[in-house]
Amino acid sequence: MNQRRMFSLIKADTDTKARRGRLSTARGDVETPVFMPVGTQASVKALDLRELLEIGSRIILGNTYHLNIRPGMEIIREAGGLHQFMNWEGPILTDSGGFQVFSLARIRKIKPEGIHFRSHLDGSALFLGPVEAMAIQKDLGSDIAMVLDVCPPHGCTREESAEAVRKSINWAEVCRNQPRAEHQHVFGIVQGSSHEDLRRKCAERLVVLEFDGYAVGGVSVGEPEHEMFKAVDFAVPHLPADKPRYVMGLGTPSQLVELVARGVDMFDCVLPTRVARNGTAFTMTGTLNLKGSSYKKDWGPIEEGCDCFACRHYTRGYLRHLLNVGEILGLRMLSVHNSHLFMNLMKTIRDHIEQGSFGEFHREFTARYRPSKRILEQRAALWDGSKMS
Repeated sequence: MNQRRMFSLIKADTDTKARRGRLSTARGDVETPVFMPVGTQASVKALDLRELLEIGSRIILGNTYHLNIRPGMEIIREAGGLHQFMNWEGPILTDSGGFQVFSLARIRKIKPEGIHFRSHLDGSALFLGPVEAMAIQKDLGSDIAMVLDVCPPHGCTREESAEAVRKSINWAEVCRNQPRAEHQHVFGIVQGSSHEDLRRKCAERLVVLEFDGYAVGGVSVGEPEHEMFKAVDFAVPHLPADKPRYVMGLGTPSQLVELVARGVDMFDCVLPTRVARNGTAFTMTGTLNLKGSSYKKDWGPIEEGCDCFACRHYTRGYLRHLLNVGEILGLRMLSVHNSHLFMNLMKTIRDHIEQGSFGEFHREFTARYRPSKRILEQRAALWDGSKMS
């Protein structure tokens, strides 16, 4: 495994399990807790490089499944790797593609050596195993690669969940021993659905393999929010304190604050840009549907006090007009605002942990934030769609 120490714990909150840390990669340091914008197909949807840097992005996520299909590894290799292909100089985390195989593939058969499935695009026969997943990520040249795991949906039987854990552990060991790109770190993924003993077993077996970091997978796959929190709680206590902890595919602002309080360091989610395309704006107290008629003559910013480009230059009334006539600028500016809000929220969280006031911030934020049922439903529906930004 990588001998270079990847994670440094800077400060632990005394009121909660929140941690302030730093990820060290060959392409720079990343302050944690951190939210990673999702650039599934080598682009964070609706945002350009300048905007990503302006909102404070230091690490983004790419996807093995989608990039392997389009544009394909031959193109990525010819470009010199994913960083060069998309002109991103900061760190990149690539997920293994397992989630997409289970949520997108038309037909799939899980074998001991991997997954046989058909492309969601043209139905062509494809195969993804732990050897192939790591080889693709080596070609991509990501700074953090994820092992291939089996990600069962909410509602699976205990036997199905136990089998997913067994295969995930076996594949993780194969992934661990594969060649990797220079300075590439590898994270294990804890599965186990909502079963405490399976989460513990999976976490403990992965820790023995000594990965550079550990993720909690198989959450937000259709389960109620309280079950998602339980699944994280079942896994996190069994993960080493000196390694980063990553919950995959989450979440809303309130979920991020709550999961930081439970000891999680890293997050990714498509929601900031996905809901923007539907006219929804996140704020520090909830969400706004800017397509609504009540904003027709509203000349204030999306959110008072926000210093993102959209809030500095455009009004709610103008953005509503753009959204309702289908102008691309409208969804782009909502994507800028939502992404800025997520990044700013994480900076605020880091500041409070450093200052020793995160516990108070956690309580106050939770008390005033009003989660949107519609947003939670959209998050759950991603299991039947794609993890596309």
